Amino acid sequence: MVLIPAGTFTMGSDRFYPEEAPLRRVFVDAYWIDEIPVTNRQFAAFVEATGYTTVAEIAPDPRDYPDMLPGMDRAGSLVFHKSPVPVDTSNPGNWWRFEFGADWRHPLGPGSDIESLELWDHPVVQVAYADAEAYARWSGKELPSEAEFEFAARGGLEAADYAWGDTLAPDGAMMANYWQGLFPFANQMLDGWERTSPVRTYPANGYGLFDMIGNTWEWTSDWWSETPRGARKAPASKSCCTAKNPRGAKLSDSFDPAHPGVRIGRKVLKGGSHLCAENYCQRYRPAARHPEMIDSATSHIGFRCVSRGS
Repeated sequence: MVLIPAGTFTMGSDRFYPEEAPLRRVFVDAYWIDEIPVTNRQFAAFVEATGYTTVAEIAPDPRDYPDMLPGMDRAGSLVFHKSPVPVDTSNPGNWWRFEFGADWRHPLGPGSDIESLELWDHPVVQVAYADAEAYARWSGKELPSEAEFEFAARGGLEAADYAWGDTLAPDGAMMANYWQGLFPFANQMLDGWERTSPVRTYPANGYGLFDMIGNTWEWTSDWWSETPRGARKAPASKSCCTAKNPRGAKLSDSFDPAHPGVRIGRKVLKGGSHLCAENYCQRYRPAARHPEMIDSATSHIGFRCVSRGS
């Protein structure tokens, strides 16, 4: 783990997506954070030690999902499928498919496995929030807050768009694993990877942390709200307006208003993933944030842990 010193920074962005605003001053106490996202090798050790079964390995209970289609009460999770042609990017159903038998051991479906794909040192994926939380408890750690993740991801840079500065690919250098080309059908793979990449493939940020941007989204402990809870736009000189160790919204605030009958909370994801592209989801940035239902497991979400002890 890496020690992140206590400090104040400008959180958020007013240059990309509305849910990242407003800019606000935030103070966080010192904490330790994992140098890398949790890998398949590390997660396998946890499962072997505890016998833990992930959410994606358990068939959903139809009583919890009254609108479930017939035949969907089987274990599985969401897997990305590149489209053969340009598609409507407003409909994620054009590239996400629920695959029966997809889980952390079989991230692309039952015909795949981490052994044959040589994924031991890649970030673990297909983990729902409860899975990440269970691993954190087992390891004596916790999941980071949104503010802790963003502060660490910035690597000591104040208000830069990216974790390494204000240019996405300085002098053409690939600084993270994201989608180059037109999403979701034309990945030029200038970074060398179609999907996830091994941890430490790209340069560490200013704090010595790897993969804080791109590769996989990462769970945080904060409940989602469209506007960050308690966010106040204030001049940096007004220390009275600096939020200290902010935490997320209330559970009730995190429900998706587009689906009023669904009462499954959404947590904040940070960091972006290998599916973020310039023409779609430019969220390979420290300020970027995204809501995810806590029962969801996908092929592009992982996590890392923090420790707030001495």
